[in-house]
Amino acid sequence: MGFLDIDNATKSYGSVRVLHNVDISVEEGEFLALVGPSGCGKSTLLNMIAGLEEITSGEIRIRGAVMNGVHPSKRNIAMVFQSYALYPNMTAGQNITFGLEMHGVPKARREQARQRVARLLQIEHLLNRKPGSLSGGQRQRVAMGRALVRNPDVFLFDEPLSNLDAKLRVDMRTEIKKLHQTLGTTVIYVTHDQIEAMTLSTRIAVMNGGYVQQLGKPQEIYDTPANIFVATFMGSPAMNVLPARVMMEGTAPVAETALHDGTPVRMPFSQANLAQWAGRDILLGIRPESITDENTADRTSGNIARLTNRVVITEPAGSDTFAIMTLGGRDVIARMRSDAKVAPGIDFTFAVNMEKAVAFDPETKERIAS
Repeated sequence: MGFLDIDNATKSYGSVRVLHNVDISVEEGEFLALVGPSGCGKSTLLNMIAGLEEITSGEIRIRGAVMNGVHPSKRNIAMVFQSYALYPNMTAGQNITFGLEMHGVPKARREQARQRVARLLQIEHLLNRKPGSLSGGQRQRVAMGRALVRNPDVFLFDEPLSNLDAKLRVDMRTEIKKLHQTLGTTVIYVTHDQIEAMTLSTRIAVMNGGYVQQLGKPQEIYDTPANIFVATFMGSPAMNVLPARVMMEGTAPVAETALHDGTPVRMPFSQANLAQWAGRDILLGIRPESITDENTADRTSGNIARLTNRVVITEPAGSDTFAIMTLGGRDVIARMRSDAKVAPGIDFTFAVNMEKAVAFDPETKERIAS
């Protein structure tokens, strides 16, 4: 039993089921990110934890107490929304402590709590200003302060950074991570941004179509995705997925695919169990950073395959250059050093780290376990 348990929870609207048998156990102090595309059910699940949506079946428990049917005000949770939802006629300080005032907390304690969270969020100088004179990032800090002042069991964040510009989102990610490390509070964080999920969380639940596709630590999900959806949703650029066939060279399984001109090329697997798939088609998954130039290849890997292929397009991106080639009839992205001598139209020798390659069943789209 965890600190927060979601036990076989479902949600239906009439005959339409939008959440299917969700099972997640969250430990105290954990930062769980619910990530997935729009409409996957992540915000619905968050609202069920908050009590804003009724549970169709199953249970949600906090500290072992069943929350089904418990009013949101009785759950000791705090929620930060995508919209700041601040009262425009109140100052930032008044917005922060308004909830405490409504619960009859004495003025001296309210003031103490306000100063505490203002110091934590570095907004002491903003307390007497109204929301209309604050920037988006400042308003989001005030909204976070309103949640922090309550000292809840669980923080619920519903895409809190979606309305901010790119640089401010990066800054606020850092602030949220610092905040979690300082307070050690349990956090459930909804986002469609897989970078936010990877950088902030201690664990991630990847959702799609109302199902939890995979639950695990960020690196585990990145390195060993459960299926094609997780593989291509997590990561930027996404994992390359291309058709291949398992062949044997002696007792060792290799992946056979085709270069841009149809010439067969073989790359040895590190997964010995793929010998069972000899002669069968698979989908081969390789992250862009595992396809690079000879000088950048991982020196710790014991399985670097080399192939020479035509470069179709290059995309300089400051610290990196992305080179796109055709492999297995699909566009495949390689992540190179910014000064790599690569250009469209040339034949370039790529180094492929096959220790990081994963194989998927082309029918079920599930990863073939090693």
